[in-house]
Amino acid sequence: MQLAQQQCVHNDEARSPLDEDKRQQLMNEQLSNWQFDKDTGAIFRKFKFKNYYHTMAFVNAVAWIANKQAHHPDLEVSYGHCLVRYTTHDAGNSVCLNDLICAAHIDALENSGNFGPNFQED
Repeated sequence: MQLAQQQCVHNDEARSPLDEDKRQQLMNEQLSNWQFDKDTGAIFRKFKFKNYYHTMAFVNAVAWIANKQAHHPDLEVSYGHCLVRYTTHDAGNSVCLNDLICAAHIDALENSGNFGPNFQED
């Protein structure tokens, strides 16, 4: 199941927290740049850019994905970087399949070349 090819669904099953093994498997296979925060129950990734303009272009692309998927991340935006954090509040701040789907859509921006040349390595 390729997460980037899926769309978010909004039903009780989609809002069910993933068990730890399934979440870890999908993250290892398809979201290797994302991390899981045990304290908050969220997945997150910090994206770095060479300037503010590219950071804001990325933020707008993430907003477009969030609106299209009707599933919205928490964002921390600053000059040259953006921290994207996903958790599903309806599931008690747990990670659900929709969180991983949206993360994969965001990662696809990097692979499409739209933002990839502007991503900075850690």
